[in-house]
Amino acid sequence: MSLQRWIDRGLRWWTVGVYVFLFLPIVVVIVFSFNEGRHVAQITGFSLRWYEEAWNDQFVLRALRTSLTIALVSAVIATIIGTLSAIAMHGARPAVRMTFELLIYIAIIVPGIVIGISTLIFAVTAFDLVNPVLASLLPDRPPQLTLGLGTVIAAHAMFTSAIVNVLVRTRMAGMDRTLVEASSDLYASPWRTFRQVTIPQLRPAIVAGFLLAFTFSFDDFIVAFFTTGQDQTLPIFLFASIRRGVTPVVNAIATVLLTVTISSLVLAWFVAVRRGRHAAPESTGAEVAAAAEP
Repeated sequence: MSLQRWIDRGLRWWTVGVYVFLFLPIVVVIVFSFNEGRHVAQITGFSLRWYEEAWNDQFVLRALRTSLTIALVSAVIATIIGTLSAIAMHGARPAVRMTFELLIYIAIIVPGIVIGISTLIFAVTAFDLVNPVLASLLPDRPPQLTLGLGTVIAAHAMFTSAIVNVLVRTRMAGMDRTLVEASSDLYASPWRTFRQVTIPQLRPAIVAGFLLAFTFSFDDFIVAFFTTGQDQTLPIFLFASIRRGVTPVVNAIATVLLTVTISSLVLAWFVAVRRGRHAAPESTGAEVAAAAEP
């Protein structure tokens, strides 16, 4: 056997070992979430009792509602901001576009702990300045701005909008600009062209960006840990539960969290890749004709 064949075989086994190291702990968590007994290191049977116990736990449900609320709202905001900014950057001058592209990529690669700490410092400083003003304007019942869902949503929307922006700009790079020009030649208004020609072509990227923004927000721990205040998201609840010891309920919650995350990622991939690959040219032509109708 040649040396090259030994090297190839060694690299294959090394790759298998890396994947086993990465995914075997996840498989163990999933398997032990169905354990009938309370002992997390010994399987005594298979049951759904821990999923039922987690579903009946009011603290778990409250954390789940908080995570879903934050993920949905921040994903909607990120989708709107990311889509509009991508469209604006597409028509900007090259120097301006390159500057904003650099800022977008910086927002993606900045560590989560930096985003969390900076958002925390900014929010606390802003609240210290705004709260006395509100107290002077409304002396009877002055509102108090504090850390909570709003700060988490703002922090999540900030970095997930960059992801949406990249996806939409990638889709726009492959978009047929002649359709927009044809719509204008047929006397369609700019708003109608945008609504009936541009948006339908960008819809797969927009939907995929929304799903990815939802996923990143739903399972985020670091940014939420610094900005959530008294509210607990599901990852924060898991972290607090693990500090008291790993239980089958923790395994069940982690399995549900993993299922939601993987499902969202698979759906985002399906929407972005499959619909983009099999988009029919006839449909875009029909959209141009519809936009030109009086």
